Amino acid sequence: MPALESDSLSSLRKLRDDFGHYAARCLKIRGKDGAITDFSLNEAQIYLHQRLEAQKERTGKVRALVLKGRQQGISTYIGGRFYHRSTFRKGLRVFILTHEQDATNNLFGMVDRYHQHNPIAPSTSAANAKELFFDILESGYAVGTAGAKAVGRSQTVQLFHGSEVAFWPNAPTHFAGVVQAIPDLPGTEIILESTANGVGGEFHERWQQAEAGVGDYEAIFIPWFWSPEYARPVPDGFMLDEEESEYQAAHGLSLGQMVWRRNKVAELKDPLLFRQEYPATASEAFQMTGHDSFIKPEAVLRARKANIEGIGPLVIGADPARFGDDRFSLAWRKGRKVIKRESKSKIDIVAGANWIKQIIDADKPDRVFIDVGGLGAGVYDILNNWGEPYSSVCVAINFASEPQEPYEILADGTKRPGPRNRRAEMWQRSKLWLDEPGGADVPDDDGLQADACGPAYHYDANQRLLLEAKEHMRARGLRSPDDWDAVALTFAEPVMERKRRTAPRVTSWMS
Repeated sequence: MPALESDSLSSLRKLRDDFGHYAARCLKIRGKDGAITDFSLNEAQIYLHQRLEAQKERTGKVRALVLKGRQQGISTYIGGRFYHRSTFRKGLRVFILTHEQDATNNLFGMVDRYHQHNPIAPSTSAANAKELFFDILESGYAVGTAGAKAVGRSQTVQLFHGSEVAFWPNAPTHFAGVVQAIPDLPGTEIILESTANGVGGEFHERWQQAEAGVGDYEAIFIPWFWSPEYARPVPDGFMLDEEESEYQAAHGLSLGQMVWRRNKVAELKDPLLFRQEYPATASEAFQMTGHDSFIKPEAVLRARKANIEGIGPLVIGADPARFGDDRFSLAWRKGRKVIKRESKSKIDIVAGANWIKQIIDADKPDRVFIDVGGLGAGVYDILNNWGEPYSSVCVAINFASEPQEPYEILADGTKRPGPRNRRAEMWQRSKLWLDEPGGADVPDDDGLQADACGPAYHYDANQRLLLEAKEHMRARGLRSPDDWDAVALTFAEPVMERKRRTAPRVTSWMS
């Protein structure tokens, strides 16, 4: 351990104000090899620390949902963070709630290890298997297990750590009790972390809300490959197959990391289970085994990492909200590039029409395609009644209507059934666009990928492509894919630039 600085005021202030500095000098952890060692923050822990500190600086408090793979040191970091705060500040009570008793014991044992090895540890009046109380500071730790319905309700807590929240029994009850009982005051912190446990459930629902920007919680994702131990020596003759090569390129991984991944996939005997247990993106974490998404994650990942100039007409897709939890989503596309996407929740028809009007006035798009199912019909009618330029720029599209091209003409001249409806047709065009050799560019956004890869698909009795309905997705615990619906709408039909030079420029669905 580095030599501890002299007990000067400046040294103590640095220990108080700089957690990374404090952890390396005052905290001990047990490594995966069983040895006791200094706590030096790894890449994942540093990233999480920066995100939490930025939120605290911005809002005065911390409200975070942390999605991660297995054994990445996130609980270790949160435990150290809260121990640090409660030993330097008066009156801070920490409560840890885990999914099972063994986990409760392990997390409290970790905090007790911090305390036992801390050279500047405060005095305690209670130290047992359930509680650590710093008497002079009137601060301390308590732990509980999420089995009992009323656990933690009587606690007065300023710092709360919910561990493996996706696996809590009685999760809605705990959220309504202990989590909601924490005062909404500056300096309070609620950090809820978990690996994924499929779709649906309290954690997944709250993650989707946070990802969509709804509420106070910030969605923070930690990919598996930030853990340095998830790599192995590269054996002689090791070669990647096509899928592995695409995966490596998408995430910028080393061959050593790919060796580790291949072995772990073989151990789990299910590539989709690997994606859930060791996700590279947030959308992977919630994929269900056996779920066959229409748009594959690899295609979206390539587009997220691309840097392509947007050339051609500016086209906007608008997917107005249909139900209370749906979002009013817009997507801007120029040729091979989705420039941006935006969404708003709980806005009415008039507000939605005014939003699009402002965008038309500012961005001067060549077309705005609006889904007129549900509330969209009212939005379109208002814009159309306002006259030029809105009436000529806005085009009504009905997801449920017949496709423009009900049959695909093959090279030999024979016909093959096409999509069943307009929505499936536009999604198919967006999928082909992603897969084009020239590449595509979309915002590097987990929420957008979750929407793109959310819907499953099947073929009806006439072999026509049919995309999974939003209602069915909700029944599976998935949110409506509003953001990619907006992207798909930009492929409704070819668009000609409104500003003509010597000759009009026309874009295809692909360009």
